[in-house]
Amino acid sequence: MSARRIAVVTAGLSNPSTTRMLGDRLADATVAALRAKSTASEPTGIAAEVDVFELRDYAHDITNNLLTGFAPPALEAMVNAVVSADAIIAVTPIFSTSYSGLFKSFVDILDPDALAGVPVLLGANAGTARHSLAIDYSIRPLFTYLHANPVPTGVFAASSDWGANADGVAPLGARIDRGARELADAIAARMPVRDEDPYDPATYLGEGRSFGHLLGGLAGE
Repeated sequence: MSARRIAVVTAGLSNPSTTRMLGDRLADATVAALRAKSTASEPTGIAAEVDVFELRDYAHDITNNLLTGFAPPALEAMVNAVVSADAIIAVTPIFSTSYSGLFKSFVDILDPDALAGVPVLLGANAGTARHSLAIDYSIRPLFTYLHANPVPTGVFAASSDWGANADGVAPLGARIDRGARELADAIAARMPVRDEDPYDPATYLGEGRSFGHLLGGLAGE
């Protein structure tokens, strides 16, 4: 079976970015969790490919899309890669107790039904743990509105989680592993997304059918 595709979308503004760091760790843990899964069709584990998109690289294109209603080619390719993925890892910094404006602007240019049923692992980071509830009261409702399927565990990282004074009761690594396992379970339970060729007759005639089937049916009428 072909490898599952995971799209990582991060909305960090700096370079390097702790938002990107969190996205990378969530992706690595999810790939490892999938590799450890054995199914009847994939006895050696589920293979996965990861595409990482930093929204800061598309900020001007996103603004232009909001103003004109048209996506420049680079943004269009990125959006297509995200909405056609088997799963999404979405990570945003927290500004003023909620997701960043860049993150919300990206969501605003998506088709409202583009993420229906797609498993999503939510992540967020901020300077203080006082913002740790932002995932559940702000980000999760956004993806629920889009009919996506956010996994139960959202992973929040405060600045202290990257240093020596990290949370010893619920360390960041443990939270990452838990969220990754939940996303891996959701990916494994869902049929893989196939990239369909728009010029393949099976795309619009049905699997195993051809123009000969269509013409034969018409001739018999």
